[in-house]
Amino acid sequence: MSTLGLPGVPVREAARTAQAHGCDGLELRVHPGEELHLGLPGGDVDRIRSQLAEEGLAVACLAGYAKVCAPGRDQPVIDELKALIELAQRVGAPAVRVFPGGDENADRRITPVVDELRSSGVRLLIETHDSHPTGAAAVGLAARFSAPELVAVLWDAVHPWRAGEQPALTRQALGDYLGYFQVKDIRSCQDPTPVPPGDGAVPLTQCGELLRSWSGWVSLEWEKAWYPGIAPVEAPLRAAAAWVGRYAPAKSGR
Repeated sequence: MSTLGLPGVPVREAARTAQAHGCDGLELRVHPGEELHLGLPGGDVDRIRSQLAEEGLAVACLAGYAKVCAPGRDQPVIDELKALIELAQRVGAPAVRVFPGGDENADRRITPVVDELRSSGVRLLIETHDSHPTGAAAVGLAARFSAPELVAVLWDAVHPWRAGEQPALTRQALGDYLGYFQVKDIRSCQDPTPVPPGDGAVPLTQCGELLRSWSGWVSLEWEKAWYPGIAPVEAPLRAAAAWVGRYAPAKSGR
């Protein structure tokens, strides 16, 4: 699960919630309001890594907020990507999630960090989000590097569907560039208020069938940080665990 569902909660406490619901890993939100953030001293990063290991959890991904297509100068984005990659390597995360965020050429921001990705073993995941909500749009950014082991796509269950791309088309578009899946649900296409997986309008049954033969991390993203009035994470986490159990994506974490 993503710690977005437990905003401001210490990592160890979030890890215990995840572990209690049968999770194999934790997706760590990297944000100034969270325990894990850019600029955190190395000793504190090592402590967080040790805490997760003590709880028997892997770090599935770092949820960063860099925008690789954002308007403005390239260097601040490059610097943020490098900081996220360095943090991921130190905390033991295999991947970093970033957003598109605009119409600028992402190549200018990603190309300078390809060597860091390769040497660190960290994968950059571009989420289906904002300016590039569909699988077809997001993979257009990642495929330019012809290296899905370095630059791939995070499929957020909501955004492609809301943009009119059905799950089968998303899966087909992503192909080998599917690097991560976030399971989530909302009330309707017009009302993006989160609801527990299976209680809303997102075609999660189709998503589950399409992921049966895929091996990769599946994570619950419960947007409690953005919708403070929604239920605590425990109920949607139980629903997400049941969804994973129903479709059993091959060798998947959750």
